[in-house]
Amino acid sequence: MPGTLYVVATPIGNLEDVTLRALRVLREVTLIAAEDTRRTARLLQHYSISTRTTSLHEHNERTKTASLISRLISGESIALVSDAGTPVISDPGAHLVAEAHRAGVPVEPIPGPNAAIAALSASGLAAVSFLFVGFPPSRSKARQQWLAELAAEPHTLIFYEATHRIRLTLQDMLQVFGDRSVELARELTKLHGKLVIRPISKHLEATLEERGEYTVIVSGAALTESTEQLPDADQVRREFGLLTNNNGSTRREAIKRLSQKYGVSSKVIFKSLEESKNSVK
Repeated sequence: MPGTLYVVATPIGNLEDVTLRALRVLREVTLIAAEDTRRTARLLQHYSISTRTTSLHEHNERTKTASLISRLISGESIALVSDAGTPVISDPGAHLVAEAHRAGVPVEPIPGPNAAIAALSASGLAAVSFLFVGFPPSRSKARQQWLAELAAEPHTLIFYEATHRIRLTLQDMLQVFGDRSVELARELTKLHGKLVIRPISKHLEATLEERGEYTVIVSGAALTESTEQLPDADQVRREFGLLTNNNGSTRREAIKRLSQKYGVSSKVIFKSLEESKNSVK
């Protein structure tokens, strides 16, 4: 009989945020596959767990998966953990999990902390429906295109961003989304954890600390009844350009998206674009 691959959620900050079941599994498995064995060692030492660890990260996952699957098939059980939170969610491990399924190895989740859900639960923003979109592209043009594709999304958006890129991303968001309400959360559950909700422009006026990783919660696009008036014609023209030039949308598709985002008819969007074009001349 094969062993089991356990996908184990670990604390995102405070070491007390771990389940009793997770601790038991980490003690009982033969091996722990960790994104960073040094980070995982802190948790294991805190709870006096002596299980052996091996590294499994984005640079070695594909080459190391075969040997781990072989051990699972032979009857050993392995726990997969990331640096913090729930594995595989914008972290390594998806290839190992997929190969385990293909090999007929049981895969069992051990649920627990997750930064995206923790930040959403404390945001006060709509949580009935939301969309988790991972990390934005690091390059400016690709990031603007990525944001343009999400601009008309009515659901609350959740994504992660590195501290050294958060200001650039917020600047792009202000241009593409307009001045929406955004939650920035970092170092959640830690001593210096912070969670701030305000318009994008106010975040840009403030000091953005480069500590930890940001979880970003963005209110969805408002789909209100049509007033047949656009909030800002120049803003619409810029978004139209991003959709057609960067995203490769046709004029018709771009106009349709913008009409959905602003809650006005396609005719109003078209008229605004024509007037904007004439004013540039």
